[in-house]
Amino acid sequence: MVARLLLARHGQTEWHAENRYAGSSDVALTEEGVRQAGELAGFAAAVEPSAVFCSPQSRARRTAEPSAEALGLPLRVVDELREVHFGLMEGRTRDELAASDPDVVARFLADPVTGAFPGSEPPGEAAARGARALRGIAAEVPGETVLVVAHNTLIRLTLCELLGIPLETYRTVFPRLDNAAVTEIAIDGTHTGLLRLNQPARTRYWTP
Repeated sequence: MVARLLLARHGQTEWHAENRYAGSSDVALTEEGVRQAGELAGFAAAVEPSAVFCSPQSRARRTAEPSAEALGLPLRVVDELREVHFGLMEGRTRDELAASDPDVVARFLADPVTGAFPGSEPPGEAAARGARALRGIAAEVPGETVLVVAHNTLIRLTLCELLGIPLETYRTVFPRLDNAAVTEIAIDGTHTGLLRLNQPARTRYWTP
């Protein structure tokens, strides 16, 4: 039976204004991020997913908690949903790294897989663990709809893995995921369909 997974990126964090790469760093939500988490909870209350899963990182947990509370459900933390570690770029902006090592940034922009930042988690490994996590969730909830709160790069890489899209194109095929916006996929075993992408969680925009 097909499982529907509602994938949401966490709310805005303190590093968003400067576009710093958070990765494995623990960065708090801003006031706007907390508001977005509340908006996602309103969406969840209207759609009524049967479970709420999230990354172990605090920005994802803080985004998912209001939804779980609104539904009266436990928050189920899945370690494999954590964000990609960005190695040398962790905690930096691209401009900061380009000032000291422009070749590293140029290689990443040309191909974010073969040119991944030094010391980062290999994108292929991140995509594989993300796909494994989502297929595992889908296997637990056949025929059900669940909410999954995770991270920008991890979700985009995982979508490529699940949909058969070359990983090196993840930044162009999926240029961005908005904070607390929802991407819906359907998983049936090894088959995945993309039902909607990056849709605001405001319930007036959402149709079953």
